[in-house]
Amino acid sequence: MKKVTVLAVALLGLAASAFSRDDFVLRKVQPSVVRTPQINYTGDQRRSGQAQQWLEIEAEFDSNVDITDELTAKFYVLVAGQCLTGEVTHVNVLKGRSLYSVMYVSPHTVSKLLNNKPMTAASIENAGVQLLVKGQLVAQKSFKESGGGDWWQQLQQISGLLFNKNETPFAALYWDRYEEIKPAATK
Repeated sequence: MKKVTVLAVALLGLAASAFSRDDFVLRKVQPSVVRTPQINYTGDQRRSGQAQQWLEIEAEFDSNVDITDELTAKFYVLVAGQCLTGEVTHVNVLKGRSLYSVMYVSPHTVSKLLNNKPMTAASIENAGVQLLVKGQLVAQKSFKESGGGDWWQQLQQISGLLFNKNETPFAALYWDRYEEIKPAATK
């Protein structure tokens, strides 16, 4: 009887860890400086401001799973010695190569971090992404791989300053490039 119980517990353990690190591969983490999109429309004739600099962090990954109901991407960005964190949950992620997730740092946050100096590629010290399914880490990668795979664990983290695509002026752009985001109301 004890052997049956041990076997049942072992099988449940295997079922609980249905996702493995081979199921998802993070190919690239790429930070870049992008400008606020300029969109022409008719209607309200208010003057628009100058396009400002946003920090965009894009993660390219592959999925070897037919469909994943929810995949969480945790982002870590090191700018001016400050480690900013945020996460986005994607839904209905289909099996495929070159899938994308993205998050942004607003122009005001960038300006504050850099003391009103313009952002350059050198301003971005590092960026990292973790992919999780049901809280289980399935992939991890950094822009700069030196210094260990989870360099952000050594730093004080500041949350709330990274925005998913739907929370930015980029929401209506590149709709088919990025994985679908779980609406905030259903989180």
